[in-house]
Amino acid sequence: MQLQWAKTQITRKLGFIPYNGTLNIKLTEESIKTKKQLESANATEITPQNGFCRAICFPALLNENVKCALLIPEIADYPEDVAEIIASTNLRKQLHLKDGDQIQVTVFL
Repeated sequence: MQLQWAKTQITRKLGFIPYNGTLNIKLTEESIKTKKQLESANATEITPQNGFCRAICFPALLNENVKCALLIPEIADYPEDVAEIIASTNLRKQLHLKDGDQIQVTVFL
């Protein structure tokens, strides 16, 4: 989230200035199925500059109370069991998250 063009689009399209990093999450088998369904849903598009990948994103809540967005980069070899969460703050610090902690992401279509 350190790319200014991406930050500008996210701010304009999602209504918050993203923190300079993403929270990468490991998905469960059920969540992988949901992610695949989301890839064909009506999403907010982050249009890349030359040399970068396109991404789609969805407004979301993390653990029922933290405004965020689910970001799905459109990269051919991107792991199917990983998704990225963006927010206006460092989510790892704000929620005192450690590797392996479970979280709940509610996506709004």
